[in-house]
Amino acid sequence: MSEKHQHRWSSGLLALIVLFTLSASARADETCQSPYLPKITGVEDYVYVWTLGAEGVGDGSDKLVTIGTNPARADQYGKVISSVSVGGRHEAHHGGFTDDRRYLWLSGLDDSKIFIFDVVANPSKPVLTKTIDTFVKDSGGVVGPHTIYPLPGRLLITGLSNDKDHGGKTGMVEYSNEGKYIQTIWMPDGAEYGYDVRVQPHLNRMLTSSFTGWNNYMMDFGQMLADPEAMKRFGSTMVIWDFHARKPLQTFQVPGAPLEVRWALQPRNHYAFTATALTSKIWLIDQQKDGTFAANAVADIGDPSKIPLPVDISLSADDKFLFVNTFMDGTCRVFNVANPKKPKQIHEQKIGAQVNMVSQSWDGQRVYFTTSLLANWDKKGEANEQFLKAYNWDGRTLKHTFTVDFNKEGLGRPHIMHFGQDQFYKNQIYTEQQAAKDAKLAAVAR
Repeated sequence: MSEKHQHRWSSGLLALIVLFTLSASARADETCQSPYLPKITGVEDYVYVWTLGAEGVGDGSDKLVTIGTNPARADQYGKVISSVSVGGRHEAHHGGFTDDRRYLWLSGLDDSKIFIFDVVANPSKPVLTKTIDTFVKDSGGVVGPHTIYPLPGRLLITGLSNDKDHGGKTGMVEYSNEGKYIQTIWMPDGAEYGYDVRVQPHLNRMLTSSFTGWNNYMMDFGQMLADPEAMKRFGSTMVIWDFHARKPLQTFQVPGAPLEVRWALQPRNHYAFTATALTSKIWLIDQQKDGTFAANAVADIGDPSKIPLPVDISLSADDKFLFVNTFMDGTCRVFNVANPKKPKQIHEQKIGAQVNMVSQSWDGQRVYFTTSLLANWDKKGEANEQFLKAYNWDGRTLKHTFTVDFNKEGLGRPHIMHFGQDQFYKNQIYTEQQAAKDAKLAAVAR
């Protein structure tokens, strides 16, 4: 990136934070998956990467890219195994599996299309089987499907915007695993913005966060910074819900655009973390003695005055380590959060010129990073690195294992990651075959 571009980014983000603060005063990662989703607990064979198309790069289309990640398979390890384009650019962003892990739903933030891939037939080469292009109509006006979160027999999808003014007012939408619309839940008054959602079943609690609407996330970054009205349109709230009733219970003021939500995974721990993009802080949302929750900032992420811009976070399965990516300096910081009220940074690793998503294996030994934030917000020039990088984590340091350069491979801008494994699906198929045999024997016996 040229000094001119770097200065524009730094100055622009400083303006963003100042303006946001003034206005406020007037989220595939195996460990962050839904508790209703069966986990891949051994070595993952594949990482599926939902990738934004880029003009002049390959076919220019959004695509699902499959990378080999099992070191026992030398012919696949660290290599592109397959790539399936969906045609056109839709602002590929997030997605999620159905609760049986058979179908991977992937969304576009621009036109709100959802692309459904079959991963069970051949986990190394997912196949596009269905496209939902009626999301906005089905939902009654929700735009920008973001988090796609599996629940039993259905998926809960957060929106970022709406079709009336393309602002931040939005809702959550539920579909059956088969793609049938079920219901829309609009965000509550005073907390109309949406972003991520996570459920803690044993507490019957759901937690949502907030970002910004279509008008902002599809706008050129520099243009947005120069628009005073646009700068006022960012979320600053989180909401605790009664999960089963889908009713809001508490709204928290969390200034600075709270993004990814990560509930603690151990049953004794009744709290969640988020990171605020614009104010560079880790927030703790924890249950109080009376059953209510409280939200408090518990740590800075880097030097907030240098505008690191925290983006994705990942919590280890033992609730001990929190990985925090900062986009502007391309760095991952690892915090020891064994005491959630006093996070302590224990490691810092430069990943690249920019970094966004982080995903770790269930055993915590492998960590993956991708780069793209949004097509119109990624860095320019030489700093527009686009890659997937893999690391090993030993509890102290990150050690690089391989890199796939998405620009060099003609793929585009890599965003969210999900894991695949051959044995997982072989187990599922065996179970189904055995069930069919048992049913046949039972029928004969009758």
